[in-house]
Amino acid sequence: MPSIADRLLSCGAVRFGNFTLTSGAKSKYYVDVKAAATDPTTLRAIGVEMASLARRHGPFDAVGGMELGAVPLATAVSLEAGLPLLIIRKGERKHGTGKRIEGRDAKGLRVFVVEDVTTSGGSTVEAVKVLRDAGAQVAHASVVVDRESGGVAALAEVKVTLHPLATVSQLLNTPEARKALGVAA
Repeated sequence: MPSIADRLLSCGAVRFGNFTLTSGAKSKYYVDVKAAATDPTTLRAIGVEMASLARRHGPFDAVGGMELGAVPLATAVSLEAGLPLLIIRKGERKHGTGKRIEGRDAKGLRVFVVEDVTTSGGSTVEAVKVLRDAGAQVAHASVVVDRESGGVAALAEVKVTLHPLATVSQLLNTPEARKALGVAA
């Protein structure tokens, strides 16, 4: 069975060029997990892997993900693990209920947080903060790709263990990636 790294490479989720990341950092490559999340075979594999991690490190009462990138992933985990879904908004809503978390009341729930890519860990830490402010318990999170740029340490600082399905080292350790980045084989 192909690894998540292999699946990401084969569905075109790894691109080379000049990119600015959410964290503001510049990069010669971009991991577009949305390309993977819109591919049913890859999304199913991610859901299975993350649900397996949730079962191993749980029990959990819900799975949560920050809009937009983590929502399909959290949905896949929700369906695979049979856990209710919490969608965390990036900001306060100015209309309707004004809720920051969609789904059931997070108070007292043990939540498994999922994310697409982490660089510095900032958006995952923000998701954890929002959930904890709502009374949830968060001790574990999973990410499709860890760019190995401080995310694990940032989550550890807020007492959350990060479980990546793939690392950037795995994605860039291919002849095609080394050639695109101008790195000797």
